[in-house]
Amino acid sequence: MKEFFDEKGKFFAPPLKECRMGRRCFLAGSLKVGVSALASTALPLYSSLASAAGGTTLAVATGRNYRNVVIDAVDMLGGLGSFVSSGERVAIKPNIGWDRTPELAANTHPIVVKTIAEMCLDAGAKRITVLDRTCDDARRTYVNSGIKSAVEEIKDSRVRVEYVNMERFVKIKIPRGIKLEDLEVYRTVLDADKLINVPVAKSHGLTTLTLSMKNLMGVIGGRRGMIHWEIDQKLADISTVIRPDLIVLDATRILTRGGPSGGNIKNVKVLNKVIAGTDPVAIDSYGATLFGIKGTDIGHIATAYKMGLGEINLSKVTVKGV
Repeated sequence: MKEFFDEKGKFFAPPLKECRMGRRCFLAGSLKVGVSALASTALPLYSSLASAAGGTTLAVATGRNYRNVVIDAVDMLGGLGSFVSSGERVAIKPNIGWDRTPELAANTHPIVVKTIAEMCLDAGAKRITVLDRTCDDARRTYVNSGIKSAVEEIKDSRVRVEYVNMERFVKIKIPRGIKLEDLEVYRTVLDADKLINVPVAKSHGLTTLTLSMKNLMGVIGGRRGMIHWEIDQKLADISTVIRPDLIVLDATRILTRGGPSGGNIKNVKVLNKVIAGTDPVAIDSYGATLFGIKGTDIGHIATAYKMGLGEINLSKVTVKGV
């Protein structure tokens, strides 16, 4: 029987007849994070390789063919079919926040996003939605990032790019939140059976780096600027309720300075890497090493680790590599 959090943040295991999250209650090997919502809805659930295999596993693939690199990384975790089942609805959350072209590394590389969408189709997903609540005007960022055209090249009615509608956010409670008691989350994400987080690795003026946990700000509503006060704890609070089923970190090229918006090609470093996993703390800790620092050096990563949201010590992580 799976574990859930009650409204006071304590664990409990409800009888199956009391579970109101339908089929999500029966996903084998998943860590079920119960969400007490102000609306009758539930977040996508966190599938943990740590719980299934007795430890945290990351996959790191390197190469110049970015499509093959993404496939290699996910295949080392058992393939996309290990995370997405036939008939499921999938929300893909890349970083599309900035009016920048792909080589400037401010957004997730379009080939990475397109490849994940194609893999979801191969796994039998019935609907795949790519979205982000952008910082610059979405009509420009979706186009100039290359992501809109890349996704539309798939030419399958099951795949779509969605512009965020500010009226489609739903308020949920954060039972374990320390600085945040509730949060507005985008309806498409709440309705999805699976959430795939596809951040780009880059610098950030406030948090030093923006990786997987910081990328989740693109699915929340309200006055996001308020999160910047005591941001380390707030990002960790958000990660207690938004738990992606799969994280694919784009490090094909990283923005070493001037993030998150970038704009100077001199600050871009080409690494040709993709890192995949399910543990956000481990993913972000590994991502930090790409910049010559450790996860413990980044406030929100260290805070999330202290809250038990993942493994920060990479010596305890199994890293598979191609």
